Amino acid sequence: MSAQAREVLRSVRRELAPGERENRLLPLIADGRAPVAVLAELAAQQHRIITSDRRSLLVLAARCADVPAGGWFAALAEGESQALRALTGFAEGCGLTPAEAAAREPLAGCQAYPAYLAWLALNGEPTGTILALAANFAAWGGYCASVARALRSHYGFPDAACAFFDFFAEPAPELEEQTVRVLASAGLTAERIDGGRRYGQQLRCYELMFWNTLADTRPTG
Repeated sequence: MSAQAREVLRSVRRELAPGERENRLLPLIADGRAPVAVLAELAAQQHRIITSDRRSLLVLAARCADVPAGGWFAALAEGESQALRALTGFAEGCGLTPAEAAAREPLAGCQAYPAYLAWLALNGEPTGTILALAANFAAWGGYCASVARALRSHYGFPDAACAFFDFFAEPAPELEEQTVRVLASAGLTAERIDGGRRYGQQLRCYELMFWNTLADTRPTG
């Protein structure tokens, strides 16, 4: 069962891998062409996303409290708590206090992802939701690794200001193995796999919408 779960995860991950030019903000950051004001907006929008996603993951953990999936969702929620703490350094590097970051207005294109995850928390089939989230981890991690490199090389940000992106960029083999075990224990029926693909495609679209909304943002400060 674990071998099947691993192959399904790899297959869906390949299907959902974004194209090289789909993320229009990443090249601007990677080359140091994105204004710091846009980076500040990224920090502010991420603050809203992480606080929302953490609650959504805790709802999913409660829904699955009596099965291994509950622990998986709870572990992700704890990771969001760590990421939120690390985000403070990035926001400050962009010139935002925590209060200023929290006070920024939400951008609809940036907040579509957490809105959909909140929908999944209430309505999604848990195994398919795990498959969808895990399949999209690689793309997000790759984006974060690119941003972390650029912040150091082009923007002169110290390690504390890059810690948020470092956190997600680092490989997480233990989480990968836990994901495989949870998927295998739940049983990957054809219906659950198809549902995971649909959920994952939506998350992929909303992830790109986040970055591209910021790429189109006119800096205000």
